[in-house]
Amino acid sequence: MTKIKMPVPLVEMDGDEMTRIIWKMIKDYLLEPYIELNTEYYDLGLTERDKTDDSVTVASAEAIKKYGVGVKCATITPNAQRVEEYDLKKMWKSPNGTIREILDGTVFRTPILVNGIKPAVKTWELPITIARHAFGDIYNAQECEVDGEGTAELVITLPDGTVERQQIAQFDEKGGVVRGMFNTTKSIESFAEACFNFALDTKQELWFATKDTISKQYHHSFKDIFQEIFDTKYKAKFEKAGIEYFYTLIDDAVARVIRSNGGFIWACMNYDGDVMSDMVATAYGSLAMMTSVLVSPEGYYEYEAAHGTVTRHYYKHLKGEQTSTNCMATLFAWTGALKKRAELDGNDELAAFATKLEKTSIETIEDGFMTGDLVMLSELDKKEKLTTEMFVKEIKKRLDA
Repeated sequence: MTKIKMPVPLVEMDGDEMTRIIWKMIKDYLLEPYIELNTEYYDLGLTERDKTDDSVTVASAEAIKKYGVGVKCATITPNAQRVEEYDLKKMWKSPNGTIREILDGTVFRTPILVNGIKPAVKTWELPITIARHAFGDIYNAQECEVDGEGTAELVITLPDGTVERQQIAQFDEKGGVVRGMFNTTKSIESFAEACFNFALDTKQELWFATKDTISKQYHHSFKDIFQEIFDTKYKAKFEKAGIEYFYTLIDDAVARVIRSNGGFIWACMNYDGDVMSDMVATAYGSLAMMTSVLVSPEGYYEYEAAHGTVTRHYYKHLKGEQTSTNCMATLFAWTGALKKRAELDGNDELAAFATKLEKTSIETIEDGFMTGDLVMLSELDKKEKLTTEMFVKEIKKRLDA
């Protein structure tokens, strides 16, 4: 069989633990037999990040700027236990956070729906897409512990040397903790533009929510910027498309989402989007059944699995035990990146293959062949639990047929 040509590379970012094993399976069984896979490879495994003082992560983000499209495996963000386990030089930052900061993008996450698995929320008939602002807030914050009495202040130094000070807290002898975080008008504007454009492209309503009644400057700035951009650039376009932009408080949004039937985009600030995307994914069935793409205002795209490195399964794998890890999110990261590469290059054959691979993987599950997490959720009468490798091979068998 003649392999599909792929003249322009995409950026490939390898990862950690069980998802690294799955990454290789997908390439070996489902991609390289059919495509002349052209990638610029970066190893973002934790040991390599430690070895390069995390410069490899920065290099991979810069490569996405060069080629326009990247696909990323799940990676470890180390805590104190991981520093000891891997004998690291320091507690390195989240690679996702580093890449998002460099690309200044918005993360869109949408569940993968299959027949036989019903959402935990009975009213949800259509997918809910989470649009997560992927810059600033607590992910770029500076924190410190206060050991005993002290005063914490917010200090702004202007270009003319003027200093503005505002007291944050007065600590007693027991001390406490303090955090300083920020966002930029430019990044919030990019977030808003990305959300409005995505809504128009997909013909879906857009909801946005903050806590502006409590955070009267920080959160309120997000609300005001969204509204101004909508009124001046997108209101007429939304009316023509027959869709709505809707703002409410975050707690009201949660209540509305639970009562809805889905089929809309829910734009969230960085931390809210982090939490709510996991909630939505789990409610639809599994965190491993969620697509995730980072879209930058300059038109760069990074596709990834929305979950972690599945450490528990990895330790079983190291013992030689069989695992049944759901690979759908990682597979759809690859197909999403391939489809975007194909779209940018006008490569119809590559686009058709990626679409066929997605369709085949969904049909495999709907025919009753699936990993353990889905067996527990599926309402199909006949279903079979497969190991990770067996599931990938089942997809390949159907793809060949």
